[in-house]
Amino acid sequence: MARARGELASPRRGRASTAGGLALAVLPVGFLTLFFAWPVVAIIRLGFSEGGVDTALFESQTWRLAAFTVAQAAASTAVAVLAGLPVAYLLARVKLRGVGVVRTLVLVPFVLPTVVVGLAFKALWPGGGVFTIVLANAFFNVAVVARTVGGLWAHLDRRAEDAARALGASRGRAFTSVTLPALLPAIASAAAVVFLFCATSFGVVLMLGGSRLRTLETEIYLRTVNLLDLSGAAALSLVQLAAVVAALLVGAGARRRKETAARLRARTETARRPEGGEWWVVAAAAGVLGLLLTPIVALLVRSVSTREGWSLDGYRALAGQGADGTLNVSGWDAAVNSLRTATDATMLALIIGILAAVVLVSLRRSPQRGARVTGEVMDAAMMLPLGVSAVTIGFGYLVTLGQLPGDLRTSPLLVPFAQALVIVPLIIRMVLPVLRSIDERLRQAAATLGASPARVWREVDLPLAARSLAAAAAFGYVVALGEFGATSFLARPDAPTLPVAIGSLVSRPGELNNQMAYAACALLMLVTMLVAAVVDRLRAANAQVGEF
Repeated sequence: MARARGELASPRRGRASTAGGLALAVLPVGFLTLFFAWPVVAIIRLGFSEGGVDTALFESQTWRLAAFTVAQAAASTAVAVLAGLPVAYLLARVKLRGVGVVRTLVLVPFVLPTVVVGLAFKALWPGGGVFTIVLANAFFNVAVVARTVGGLWAHLDRRAEDAARALGASRGRAFTSVTLPALLPAIASAAAVVFLFCATSFGVVLMLGGSRLRTLETEIYLRTVNLLDLSGAAALSLVQLAAVVAALLVGAGARRRKETAARLRARTETARRPEGGEWWVVAAAAGVLGLLLTPIVALLVRSVSTREGWSLDGYRALAGQGADGTLNVSGWDAAVNSLRTATDATMLALIIGILAAVVLVSLRRSPQRGARVTGEVMDAAMMLPLGVSAVTIGFGYLVTLGQLPGDLRTSPLLVPFAQALVIVPLIIRMVLPVLRSIDERLRQAAATLGASPARVWREVDLPLAARSLAAAAAFGYVVALGEFGATSFLARPDAPTLPVAIGSLVSRPGELNNQMAYAACALLMLVTMLVAAVVDRLRAANAQVGEF
């Protein structure tokens, strides 16, 4: 009888849980609709309504920009994959002292603000150019390849490769015949994400390409800000959106195959000390790490170098507004603005991201197929802002948000909203695997003992997910701190963030402006490195296969 009551209660509990999940979904879905779907749809409508799409599609310049965007992104992706594979091997297969430090150092370039990366490479190659853009984009994304591929590589069964070696295959043939095919889905997934980031790269191309080399992303910015050609910018946004969606579909397909492969293989071996030719791979990984550190060191050196020798003039100048009043506020005021907006954006993104993650877990655990499908659709929708140009989103805000009561375009909350939209997907991806891995039996036991859903979350889920929540907050904060694409559109001249101030300083002539820009970048980089170390330490215990 008790079992019968339980069986009857289970569907009721499932329906109640699904209904509760859908109620919680109102806030994240409403946020996504208002601050992402509406602006992007408005951009699409603007492009079609004013005939800008037809004009832009028949202009040879559009296709030259698209070709350069795709070419530099493809070349950057190839370099990032080639450089990332030895590092992935080091992180996944090697048992040596210091690998943990390497794991943190590899993460640093990825969380650096793009404007800092651009300026770091400008310190090495002042003239910029295509080669520099490719290297800078690859530098920025090596961590994506190393972490994504390494996450799967660490869980592959080594016995198949060892068996091939025992049957006489060389080390290279065993790798290409056994290990590489198993890694291909992860490599393809990482390559799709890297291509996406490189195709929408803004700060790096703006810093290193100047007016000579432009991608779709920088052209959208220039047409909107300098030429006021809104329909043309909207048309270019459409072309870029099509490329982004194609890259997302490729990445999603590869990701599904990777998750299938991960389920089929158990982790039966741990990392071990390298043997024989494996040391060459370790040496290659060390070489890549040295190359990754070179721009960082160059930036630090450049921040204290002047024509007269070593000096802290750039750091002292942060108390002022640059040569001839380049900035409307001092460098320190811009830094305070950055801290304030990043804090607001992180708090907002945490609320939205955690709610979305709880809803997704609830829907995926539902016995109803419709609820599970809804969860899959919502998961994909929440990831879309990650794949759409931040410049396009910022442009969309200018077009749409003026129609809201009070004209949100003039509100100091506009920048935090834009930054939150960028970091919500990252928070979901960090929190969701941990919530999904919590044993449902613990939650059911607490509910059976009379705990309300809120108390189950507070007593069971929250303690188990606390480390990942803290890591997600820190990661989101540092990404918001360095966000440049949308912020450069939306920040008011009297309240710039530090990356926007750096962009203004670099665009104006003068030794003092350059010194200030390098000093500000160095400070931003040091804060970022510190947070990256904290994030990596917090995430280590909960790392999941395939989750970056």
